[in-house]
Amino acid sequence: MKYYIIAGEMSGDLHGSYLIREIKQRDADAKLRFWGGDNMIAQAGKENMVKHIKDLAFMGFVEVAANLKTVLKNLSLCKKDIASWSADAVILIDYPGFNLRMAKFAHKIGIKVYYYISPQVWAWKKGRIKTMKKVLDKLFVILPFEKPFYKKHFMEVEYPGNPLLDEIADYAASQDKEKFLIENKLGQKPVIALLPGSRTQEIKKMLPLQLTLVDKFPEFDFVVAAVSTHSPDFYEKYIENKNVKLLYNSTYPLLNCSHAAVVTSGTATLETALFNIPELVCYKANALSFLIGKYFAKVKYISLVNLILDYPAVKELLQQKWNEDDLEKEFRKISFDEDYRLEMQYMFGKLRNLLGDAGASANVARYIIEDIRK
Repeated sequence: MKYYIIAGEMSGDLHGSYLIREIKQRDADAKLRFWGGDNMIAQAGKENMVKHIKDLAFMGFVEVAANLKTVLKNLSLCKKDIASWSADAVILIDYPGFNLRMAKFAHKIGIKVYYYISPQVWAWKKGRIKTMKKVLDKLFVILPFEKPFYKKHFMEVEYPGNPLLDEIADYAASQDKEKFLIENKLGQKPVIALLPGSRTQEIKKMLPLQLTLVDKFPEFDFVVAAVSTHSPDFYEKYIENKNVKLLYNSTYPLLNCSHAAVVTSGTATLETALFNIPELVCYKANALSFLIGKYFAKVKYISLVNLILDYPAVKELLQQKWNEDDLEKEFRKISFDEDYRLEMQYMFGKLRNLLGDAGASANVARYIIEDIRK
């Protein structure tokens, strides 16, 4: 069968690669075409890629508006490509601004549509639920509170588990902590992971302030988790002569040996918690984007950890609170306050229990294949 898969961000690329792996194991004749990144390329081949995520990741109202011509061009290209390829299924991974438009289009031309990782309609834009009911053959959610949320809105969804549990379990089975430390000349001091995000706009806003910690705390080794969509030169503009390491595509090995982490809001906040690493969460959007988002958003927290727990387990430094003084204060707590660290790790244990068992990618692949074959 033919599967057309669209992921527009780094996290979606990782989840998509695991889903592709499971589809291939269950459908020996699977043909794949996708929008994604390096992880999906590794599973499905570069020859089957339409667009790379480095050309897609725009976030925030102002940022999207500034790149509107590119966004519209991508939408047009995608519609034409879906129509000409004649897929049996379109599988959409997160990335709602783009993917919900593709869902409408694919449904209109008679292709089955599966949405993996729900748009965050529980936070804002609940009006999207009406459209989703009409155009989706099935929605898979990955946060435990989402299933009862949709039930209240009379929409039946599947909770297959959270794919990060699969991905981290895979890493844990092959990890060699000591080898990683030796190869990267680490281990003489406790390691601090700096995760500035994957999008250009995020890194520009988050990394410079994260790096102010380096000179203040020489007793730690600071390591920046870099992503392949940005060159070393891009990061070096901010690192300059600071005593900090830059490691590409090594987020899991880095977290596995870290003492604490400073993490830009997103999937990485949940990944860090699942590695049981004390963290503080930071985010700063364009001022207008933030004001618009704050006006419409209906949530108490921004980090996935706090959202799932419905409790402020990790500190969130947002907008004006994302400043040098507050960063230093909170960093001291996650690095030196043992009671604070233990309380946070206790809540991370509760988080893991809420997420349930591994196997999300296999469950989604199995459902889609069986549903298409009906």
